[in-house]
Amino acid sequence: MEFCPKCGTRLVPKKGKSGQKEALSMVCPKCGYKKTMEAEKASPKVAKVIQHNPKRLVAVISEEEQKLRTLPTVQVECPKCGNNLAYVWQVQTRGADEASTQFLRCTQCGYTFREYS
Repeated sequence: MEFCPKCGTRLVPKKGKSGQKEALSMVCPKCGYKKTMEAEKASPKVAKVIQHNPKRLVAVISEEEQKLRTLPTVQVECPKCGNNLAYVWQVQTRGADEASTQFLRCTQCGYTFREYS
């Protein structure tokens, strides 16, 4: 991004012809200042667009982490098998001004359930 040395307005790229070759120049829309780009700088740089897959970014707990038994445990009844011990962790699934969601995974059957605070 370049600015006009006369009035400070942002310069806008414009294509034109210089003889038989196409030339790129930067033009001020306010005062008409024109700066011709050099041959090696004539091709404008385009930003690379990166698109993220939301399903890849949101992982409650991965399979590798499921094998680890380092999560804290709480005594709560599993709704599936009735076991009284579950691993627990918290994730901020809603807005920052709202309470986080507490996830629980049964130590016996592996059933994952949540508890909203």
